Amino acid sequence: MRKRTFSSLTVLASVGMLAALPLGAGASHSWGTYHWGRTANPVTVRVVDSMTNDWDDKLAKARLDWDASDVLAVVHEAGDSSSKTRKRCAAVSGKVRACNAPYGNNGWLGLAQIWISGGHIVQGVAKMNDSYLATPRYSETNRQHVMCQEIGHDWGLGHQDESGADRDTCMDYSSALDNPSPNAHDHAQLQTIYGAHLDAGNTAMAPSARFLNADARAQENWGTKVHDSGRAAVFVRNFAGGLRIVTHVTWAR
Repeated sequence: MRKRTFSSLTVLASVGMLAALPLGAGASHSWGTYHWGRTANPVTVRVVDSMTNDWDDKLAKARLDWDASDVLAVVHEAGDSSSKTRKRCAAVSGKVRACNAPYGNNGWLGLAQIWISGGHIVQGVAKMNDSYLATPRYSETNRQHVMCQEIGHDWGLGHQDESGADRDTCMDYSSALDNPSPNAHDHAQLQTIYGAHLDAGNTAMAPSARFLNADARAQENWGTKVHDSGRAAVFVRNFAGGLRIVTHVTWAR
C-alpha cells in the first residue's frame, strides 16, 4: 500500500547532461542521474511548507499531482512561514522546503535547488518570487504552473521543452505558462528514474553541516552556469569530495 500524505518536490542532475536541448514530448527529461536515495519505493519526501496562505492551495495541488506517481510519496509538513524564514528559505536535511517571498526584480520567477552527495539528493528548496508572481501580470494558473515545475525539478525532472511550445505539462516552458499539472510522460520519467534500482541507504544519510548550511541564496553563490536557454538556466556549485549544489532557474517572461 502506498502512503498518500505528502507535499512535493526534488531535482536530479548530471553535469554532463545538464545542457540538454529542448525536448520533445516523447524524449527523456530526467535532469541527469541524481535521485533521492531509498531502500524501497515509493520514496517518501517531506515538503516543509513555508508558504503564505495564498500559496498553500498551490502547494497542495502540486503535492497531490506529484504524489499520484507510484514511486513518490509526497508528504506535507507544516513549517515556519514568517517573512524572515521565507526570505531565507533555508534547506532542511532530508527534506524539501517550499517558500514564497518578494525576492526582488532579479529576473527569475522561480527556482529549485538540490544539495547532492554521492549521487543522491540530500535536501532541496523551491522558491516562488512574489516580486513578479504576486503582480497582476501573472494569473493563478501561471503561478500554479511555476509551483508545479519547481517542485518537479526537486524530484529530478528537467523540462520537456524550453522553446515556448506547449507540451500540456508544467514541466515545459510554454509561452503562456498555462499548464498547472504534470502529464503522463512526467510520471513515466519518474518511473524510469526511481524504478530502475534501489539504494543501500536512504537520502537522510547526509554529509557535513558546513555543506548542508552553505549559503546558496544569492546568484553569485550559485556557481558556474552550465545551461541557459533564455527561458531557464542551470548553475552548479562544486565542493570538495564530489559534493555539489545544483540550481535550476526559471526566468521571468
